[in-house]
Amino acid sequence: MNQEELAISARGLGKRYRRQTRTRHDSLRDLIADGVGSLLGSRGQKDAQTFWALRNASFDVRRGENVGIIGLNGAGKSTLLKLLSRITMPTAGEARISGRIGALLEVGTGFHQELTGRENTFLYGAILGMTRREVEQKYDAIVDFAGIAEFMDTPVKRYSSGMYVRLAFSVAAHLEPDILLLDEVLAVGDFSFQRKCMDFARSLERKGSTILFVSHNMFSIKTMCERVIYLRKGEIVYDGPIDEGLRLYQNDSRLQPAPWFIDDGVTGAITVTDVKIMDDQGRETGMFEYGQRMRVRCEYETTREILQPDFRIGINRTDDVHCASFSTRADQIDIPSINGRGVIELRTPPISLVSDLYSLTVVVREKDYGRVMCAQIGGHFNVRHPVFAANAFGVYHEAGQWIVPNMAATPARQSGHGGQA
Repeated sequence: MNQEELAISARGLGKRYRRQTRTRHDSLRDLIADGVGSLLGSRGQKDAQTFWALRNASFDVRRGENVGIIGLNGAGKSTLLKLLSRITMPTAGEARISGRIGALLEVGTGFHQELTGRENTFLYGAILGMTRREVEQKYDAIVDFAGIAEFMDTPVKRYSSGMYVRLAFSVAAHLEPDILLLDEVLAVGDFSFQRKCMDFARSLERKGSTILFVSHNMFSIKTMCERVIYLRKGEIVYDGPIDEGLRLYQNDSRLQPAPWFIDDGVTGAITVTDVKIMDDQGRETGMFEYGQRMRVRCEYETTREILQPDFRIGINRTDDVHCASFSTRADQIDIPSINGRGVIELRTPPISLVSDLYSLTVVVREKDYGRVMCAQIGGHFNVRHPVFAANAFGVYHEAGQWIVPNMAATPARQSGHGGQA
């Protein structure tokens, strides 16, 4: 590929961090002890206290290309964007950047809590590389895009996270960057603002800007990008068309031990060996529209007979808020016993969750509500609601019945536009 066609070229890019066992030095003695330890050459111990957040990342991004960066938590996605934006320096390798970079990596990065929105607009603009004159010329457009004109003279310490994102994104976007780096920040914006940001990103794309987009929302990735880079434990394991990358993501997130479950050697008499998340036609997927039904197929294996098991499938939001539970016992499904290998499948009612990323938990109890025999995370899925965005309107939406004066009572439309829980 011609070097002039490239916006980003990374070769062997890596970042190693040291695990901090102590947050500060309490005394001069601590400093001396650390210095003596390094002089005595405790290299093996030092290596044991370090880890690679990103290792040997090599890739090229053409000008005008939109690339999604995906992977499970801790895969190295945010580290990669911080290296590209020069927020942190690499331990190994290099990245050549051609063009002006606009980066929105964390909510309110570059904002000073005591300054007003107006003052922070100029401060953040300067951090991003804009001149004061340039910010002055674009100030009205920045404020209009952010939609928080009445709060521009309010200290940002009083802003909600959504207001932070509106203003920070607006400043970064009006930098008119050649390369825009986005790290999950749009998740806290409301639906209309997310749509506005997506439209703005597409306008930058039409002008030839390059966009790298980190998100757990696969709807956004699929809408924005045709190519994904998939990271696993700090290394690039896939770089190519989006569908295969999403398949890898879904496979990796399919089955994990639940962090709150401890196998005491007695309760672990059953193992959930696989969990498939499917649409109502039995096709595996990780993306659902509001109102769709979901089918969850669990395969299991026991080491002994388990009497009157209660299979429970829960839905959790990304912030660990428990949103829904399904239970064979609660739904009066009588299972006298299970032994050996088997399969059980749940067909949910139409999904009434708002837009967000969710995970499944699978729990098996013995004898109705008795001892927990097994608890595992059974994969992730996205829901897209036509109106209600992530974290903005609670957990779920069900159509209500509205009574308007001088009008007959009418049922809300089932599309999700009729009401809010």
